[in-house]
Amino acid sequence: MTLLLISLFIIGYVLITLEHAITINKTATALITGVVCWTVYALMDGHPESVGHHLGEHLANTAEILFFLLGAMTVVELIDAHDGFTLITDRIASRNIRTLLWIISLLAFFLSALLDNLTTAIVMISVTRKLVRNTEQRQIIAGMIIIASNAGGAWSPIGDVTTTMLWIGGQITTLHIIQWLILPSLVSMLLPLVILTRAQPNTQVKTASQGISRPYVTPTARRDRRTMLAVGLGGMLFVPIFKTVTHLPPYMGMMLVLGVIWVVSELIHSDKDEAERQKFTAAYALSRIDAPSILFFLGILLAVGALEATGILHSLSEALNQGIGNLDVIVFIIGIVSAVVDNVPILAATMGMYDLQTYPVDDKLWAFLAYCAGTGGSILIIGSAAGVAVMGMEKLAFGWYLRKISWLALIGYVAGAVVYLAEFALVN
Repeated sequence: MTLLLISLFIIGYVLITLEHAITINKTATALITGVVCWTVYALMDGHPESVGHHLGEHLANTAEILFFLLGAMTVVELIDAHDGFTLITDRIASRNIRTLLWIISLLAFFLSALLDNLTTAIVMISVTRKLVRNTEQRQIIAGMIIIASNAGGAWSPIGDVTTTMLWIGGQITTLHIIQWLILPSLVSMLLPLVILTRAQPNTQVKTASQGISRPYVTPTARRDRRTMLAVGLGGMLFVPIFKTVTHLPPYMGMMLVLGVIWVVSELIHSDKDEAERQKFTAAYALSRIDAPSILFFLGILLAVGALEATGILHSLSEALNQGIGNLDVIVFIIGIVSAVVDNVPILAATMGMYDLQTYPVDDKLWAFLAYCAGTGGSILIIGSAAGVAVMGMEKLAFGWYLRKISWLALIGYVAGAVVYLAEFALVN
């Protein structure tokens, strides 16, 4: 059964990468792969009740991520419907592609530490759409947004799901993780950014409004923009606080934010007739989100969940431990593997292999694991939630990302890992 499941996953994975060549949508392939993997597990295991229990556990974890993604996308669409992001884009005066790369990448890096890498990627893609009309230029910036968002999320306990898992599990503390990972994470973002900047021609980007005078905005419309942007981004910033205080999953906070901004939108436009209100409603925003990307994420997580439920991922971790021996190399490889399969189950398996008695709180292992699992996902576009979201929003092809961005992300990942190990060697 193990070989069959691995083979099915690899076949599905290859078909996803060949989406454009075989003209079959990656979402369909991912869904089929996920369901078939669980079907094989159910038929060959001989204990359907046990399989159903495992599926229920994984579906609950998957649903948390999907609901969070659904809520974040809808909030962003509501802000966008009110032109809220123009308050940011109008303040970015430069139209030089190199300057824009730096401004947007740095914004994504620090914003993801305050919010999370997934939400930040969604917000920054929305901002980029307002600034850049040329598809090729926008896709290059989108690639850097993925790298910057994942790097920024790695050094914050609320910035990335893997770091958050270690934080909640008691393996790391807030000040320690910030102190040790902010420099490696920054390096993992800056090095690809420098290389990519030098490769770009020093040209001006074309915007949708270029050569056109800005339309007059009434004081009321300006107020609505400010209100929706403040409620939306402020609400997203509130999500990690809500999680810390209540210990409820992040999607609960995001659903609360969605409900609040929904109410605010209804109140703002309460004096308009139904036709005028339509494009400002949450129902309209929900119709505009990229549902196929959410279903793609569901399929991928289902397939990975089957590998975890059958113990394949845990066996892989143990094989690495026995075959390699060096813990730093193992964690480094785990980061690479997290670009191929979801980093959450890999991290969970790794946390199960190493206990707090052997490796106490803030041990070298935990911070390095947070860095590698957080930034390694940037190497492939489906290796992180941010990458999957951007893939759906900007229609990025797997092959395009592999050719243009993956090698840059790998260089940054290796450089950041070297910086972290050098930090530790100097202090100890």
